[in-house]
Amino acid sequence: MSTIREEDFITSICDALQYISYYHPLDFIQALHEAWQREQAPAARDAMAQILINSRMCAEGHRPICQDTGIVNIFLKVGMDVRWATDISIDDMVNEAVRHAYRNADNPLRGSIVSDPAGKRINTGDNTPAVIHKDIVPGDKVEVIVAAKGGGSENKSRFAVLNPSDDIVEWVLQQVPTMGAGWCPPGILGIGIGGTAEKAMLLAKEAILEPVSIHELQARTPQNRLEELRLEIFEKVNALGIGAQGLGGLTTVLDVKLRDYPTHAASMPVALIPNCAATRHVHFTLNGSGPVDLPPPRLEDWPVITREAGSNTRRVQLDEIDPAIELDWKPGDTLLISGKLLTGRDAAHKRIIECLNRGEALPNGLDFRGRFIYYVGPVDPVGDEVVGPAGPTTATRMDKFTDELLEKTGLLGMIGKAERGPAAIESIARHKAVYLIATGGAAYLVSRAIRAARVVAFPELGMEAVYEFEVEDMPVTVAVDTRGQSIHEIGPREWKMRIGNIPVVTR
Repeated sequence: MSTIREEDFITSICDALQYISYYHPLDFIQALHEAWQREQAPAARDAMAQILINSRMCAEGHRPICQDTGIVNIFLKVGMDVRWATDISIDDMVNEAVRHAYRNADNPLRGSIVSDPAGKRINTGDNTPAVIHKDIVPGDKVEVIVAAKGGGSENKSRFAVLNPSDDIVEWVLQQVPTMGAGWCPPGILGIGIGGTAEKAMLLAKEAILEPVSIHELQARTPQNRLEELRLEIFEKVNALGIGAQGLGGLTTVLDVKLRDYPTHAASMPVALIPNCAATRHVHFTLNGSGPVDLPPPRLEDWPVITREAGSNTRRVQLDEIDPAIELDWKPGDTLLISGKLLTGRDAAHKRIIECLNRGEALPNGLDFRGRFIYYVGPVDPVGDEVVGPAGPTTATRMDKFTDELLEKTGLLGMIGKAERGPAAIESIARHKAVYLIATGGAAYLVSRAIRAARVVAFPELGMEAVYEFEVEDMPVTVAVDTRGQSIHEIGPREWKMRIGNIPVVTR
C-alpha cells in the first residue's frame, strides 16, 4: 500500500503543466518533421517550418508553444490500495496544481477559463477548474495523464449517433472538411466508437493522447478492424488535400487514433476530436516515493529548421500602406509586415459594435481607419519581453462582426488564423479589404516580431483587451484578397486534385 501526499500530488501536476506548455511530445515533433520533409506545397511547408522553429524556441526558452495554453484535462487511474495524506478532495488538489502552474512568475500561462458560461462569462483568472476524469483500478499507484487542450481544436469536435449499418469512414470524411482550419492542422484525430454519447466522446479524447505510431501500423499488416479503419481514415483524410493550416498540401493529419467500446444493438455513437499543432500532454505514475521528476528532452532531438523567403515574399510597412498597392496581393503570398496594428477578440468586438450601435465614440486610441486588427489574446510577458506568446485565434468567431466593422470604422484588413465564412468573404471583397493569416501553433515565434505593446482599450477584459502592437517583419500569408479569393478554398481544391498523381511515401 502506498501513500500519496497532497504536496507531492499537487507539485507533480503543477510541474507537468509547466512542462507541457513548452515541450512538445517528441514523437509529435518527429512526425511533423518528416511531414515537413515530404511536403510539396510551399505555403504548407512554410507553416510547418514555423511550427517546428517555434517548438524549438519554446523548448529552449521555456515559454508557451501557443498563446492558448488550453483547458486542463486530467486523467487519473487511482489504485484501490492507495492511501491519501490530505484533508481535501482529489479535485481540489488538481485545481490547486492548476492555479500554481498558471500563475508561475517565471512562465505565466494564459487564463482562458470563464465561469457562468451561459451568462456573464467571467474569467476565473487562474485557468481553474480543470476537467477531471477518475478511474478506480487495482493496485497501489496513481497513473496520471496531464493534457492542455486549446479551444481552437476543442471547438471542432464532432459527434453523431450513426445507424449500425452506416459507414464510419464516410462520416469522418464528411466531417473533416467542415472543421475548417481552426483546429490548426497538421494534428491528430481521435475517434471514439460505441458506448453511449458521453462514452464515445471520452474514448476520442483519450485516443488523441496516445503516442504517434501510424508509421508502425503502415509497416505491418493490420490485425483487426480498428487498425484497418485507422489506416483507411489516415490515408483518405490526407487525400482531401486540406494541408497544414488549411492552406492545401500533402499532410493534414499526422496520425489517426481509434478506441471502441461495446454499445447498444440499435446504436453506433461516433465521436471525433482533433488535437492541434500545439499537442500537449505528458504521462507519469505516482507511487508514494515523492513528486515526479520529469526529465527534460534533449534539444538536439529537435530538428534545426530555417525558413527561406520565397519569390512571392514581400515586406509591407503598415503605417504607410496604400490600398491601391494592396490590390495586387494574391492568396498564398507571404508578407513580412512592420508597423502598428490593433488587436481584438470576441469580447472586444462585442464592445466595439455596441459602442457603434449606440452612436458613441470609440475609446481614445481605438481608431481603425486604414489599419489592421489582429485577432489575438497574448500571454503575459516575462523578463524583457514586451508581450508573451501571441499567436492568432480562429477568425470565424469574428465573422458576425466583420461587415459592420469594415463599414463603420474604415478598417483596412484583419489578421487571424483559419478560413473566413462566406458572408465575411463577401464583405471583405465588397469593402476592398483583405484578410491575412499568421501560423497557429507558432505563438512564441510570432511574439518575437512584436517590438512594443500597450493596452489601448477595455483593460478589464484581461487577455481579451485591445492592444496596440508595433511589429517588425511579422510573417503572415494572404488568405483572402480584395476580390474575395480565399487560399482556404483554392489551396485544398488544388492539392486534392494533385494528390492522386503523387506517389504515397511512408516511413
